[in-house]
Amino acid sequence: MRTLTKQTKAFTMIELVFVIVVLGILAALALPRIERDLKQEAADNILSAIRYTQNLALNDDKTNPFVNNWQKALWQIRFTQSGGTTWSYTIGSNSDYTGTNIDKAESAIDPFNGKYMYNNNPSSPQSNESSNIFISKKYGIDNIAFNNCKGTQNTTAKHIAFDHLGRPHRGVSNNGLNDYRTYVSNGDCTITFSFETSDITDLVINIAQETGHAYIVGQEDS
Repeated sequence: MRTLTKQTKAFTMIELVFVIVVLGILAALALPRIERDLKQEAADNILSAIRYTQNLALNDDKTNPFVNNWQKALWQIRFTQSGGTTWSYTIGSNSDYTGTNIDKAESAIDPFNGKYMYNNNPSSPQSNESSNIFISKKYGIDNIAFNNCKGTQNTTAKHIAFDHLGRPHRGVSNNGLNDYRTYVSNGDCTITFSFETSDITDLVINIAQETGHAYIVGQEDS
């Protein structure tokens, strides 16, 4: 009678070493990609937020010629800094025209998670505030510079607003004039985002004058 023996298959030591070497090579190749992904994720988030703000404006006409400071109510995206390096953004409309700030009740709702796209202290996020707005925590952004985005009425503002035609406006927070002086028509608005990791190059978003078309510089077709 033939005796049946059970054969057990297993990796040899050489095969295991080969697998470890291959994984090490793949990990080494992936490290630069991780940095590029971090910048791309930030780009996707912020560009989508700017376009979302513009879309809200296109669907909600805030023009009111009977109110001198009606431009305060334009939908805007505002970048806020806390502690010197911690940044977040808020999307909203100062629809009651009071003060220069947007209240949580006046802010937009994040379509991805149903939470407020609002924060007035990036170092202290609340549970009902969308995690997508905390761009320092998510991507390591430590500085934001505006070029040709500040209005004469508010020279320190880090925000850009849009009207019902999608056109960009600046300095609307302190605007008390019943005109279109905040309308951006003398050059594109450029926003530069710098990262705490020096190996990651700056992210630059351009918002075209008059049309409000927003795109990543270097990715003009996006």
